[in-house]
Amino acid sequence: MTQAALGASIAGVCAPKGHRRKALLAGALLGTLPDMDVMIDFGGAVENFTYHRGFSHSLFVLAPFSIVLWLLLKRLWAPAREAPVRWLLAISLALVTHPLLDAHTAYGTQLFWPMSVTPTMWATMFIIDPLYTLPLLVGVVAAVFWPGSSRSNSLLAAGVVLSTVYLAWSWLGQSLARNHADESLAEMGLQDAPVFVVPGPFNTLLWRVVVMTDDGYLEGFDSLLVDEGNMQFSAYTSDYAALREASDVWAVAQLRWFANDFVRADVRNDRLVITDLRMGSEPNYVFRHVAAARGNPHWKAIPTQQAFDLPFDEIELSDIWARIWSGP
Repeated sequence: MTQAALGASIAGVCAPKGHRRKALLAGALLGTLPDMDVMIDFGGAVENFTYHRGFSHSLFVLAPFSIVLWLLLKRLWAPAREAPVRWLLAISLALVTHPLLDAHTAYGTQLFWPMSVTPTMWATMFIIDPLYTLPLLVGVVAAVFWPGSSRSNSLLAAGVVLSTVYLAWSWLGQSLARNHADESLAEMGLQDAPVFVVPGPFNTLLWRVVVMTDDGYLEGFDSLLVDEGNMQFSAYTSDYAALREASDVWAVAQLRWFANDFVRADVRNDRLVITDLRMGSEPNYVFRHVAAARGNPHWKAIPTQQAFDLPFDEIELSDIWARIWSGP
């Protein structure tokens, strides 16, 4: 919904007033087009997980594709011929803003595919944030019902501006949480440890901090509205020995690359389970994969699968709300 609303808003603002309803529909379709890669079976659980947001989200693919699509529409469709520059902007921005927004989440977006760089994961936004989406939806609804109205045009533009301002705030919020985490970690002698900071569900006021250590990782939370003193962390172990031994297995190496090594390793029934620490919190993680099997003497590749048999507690929105306002 968010990507459709963003694409519709961008296209609606760019296109001429007389084309507004057409632009809203085209923008919504283009804004969701990159996610059609979820319909592709790449051959396994790890492949499907790590190839999503790959080629279809690459700026090297979407930028030239938008120009080709514009040239085609300019030949076949009257609105694109009547206002070619504005439609070029509408098409290009509706497509390119999709992966740029995705890159603000923790999942990881391969903006520079086919380059084998670590996926971009700025992690300033939760995958669903009503405060980002709502202004866009208000503007789109107004433009659908009153496409020629100057007020609806203002609401459409205001929705884009407000959502962009909120996106900018998410960077500031993350920076504040990161600074607080760095101060606390310095006092613990962990100032050089890898750190990943991500917002809590549906908000940018409560931040989760993951810190990788020699024998596992730490998890802490920071509310921007409560002075909690030094950030408190809980420690968890990871089987790094097994992770290192199995890193020649493609699925293990791929998961480590995709998550920039923010992973946990567990051996269960001679199977290596890799947990992506970026998405979720203890003990609830969205993505866990059985990635290798213990051999004799080396770990070996197996058909990968998601692991659904590990602990998962239901997240209560009231708990998140209380943690934001009241601290731990």
